[in-house]
Amino acid sequence: MFLQTAAEQTNPLGGIIVPLLVVFGIYYVIVILPTRRSQKKVQNMIDSLKVGDKVITSSGIYGTIAALREDRIQIRVAENVKLEMARTAVTAFQNPDSEQTK
Repeated sequence: MFLQTAAEQTNPLGGIIVPLLVVFGIYYVIVILPTRRSQKKVQNMIDSLKVGDKVITSSGIYGTIAALREDRIQIRVAENVKLEMARTAVTAFQNPDSEQTK
């Protein structure tokens, strides 16, 4: 009665691990993969910045890149007005179809 066979002892363990692996697999596909793809896309955009690109920063500043450094950029926002900020502050390129008001 108290003696269990080896098959009976490993069965409950297998019954717990398989659902956990399935849950982790679903979590990975739904949460982790899209986040990685998004981060890779943003990093590629930041790496491809060049002087003259029209960009939008995370704080909502529209401007044109005037100078690039290793970890910083200068953005021209108006005539003779330049702001220096981190490269990672750039979130998107400006839409070329929209015209910026002056």
